[in-house]
Amino acid sequence: MTSPPRIARGLAALVAVVTLVLATAFAGCVVVPQNRRKYLADPMMRFQTDGLDAHAHQKLYGSREAAAGGDGTPAGGGCACQ
Repeated sequence: MTSPPRIARGLAALVAVVTLVLATAFAGCVVVPQNRRKYLADPMMRFQTDGLDAHAHQKLYGSREAAAGGDGTPAGGGCACQ
């Protein structure tokens, strides 16, 4: 059987670890004002530079694979007539 001070130290260590994990997790949660969001949504951070080209490529991919809905878009037919 363990002694009470040893259990108290273990509980204190557990509380410290949980507090550290929660503090780290909530440190990234911030509210960004609307007038500052344009700096976070910088076009340089996009994977594809041309939006129309990306849309056409995605439409072609969806119609060729006949598997709409796998990329988060609503499901449609395999005939490219979504």
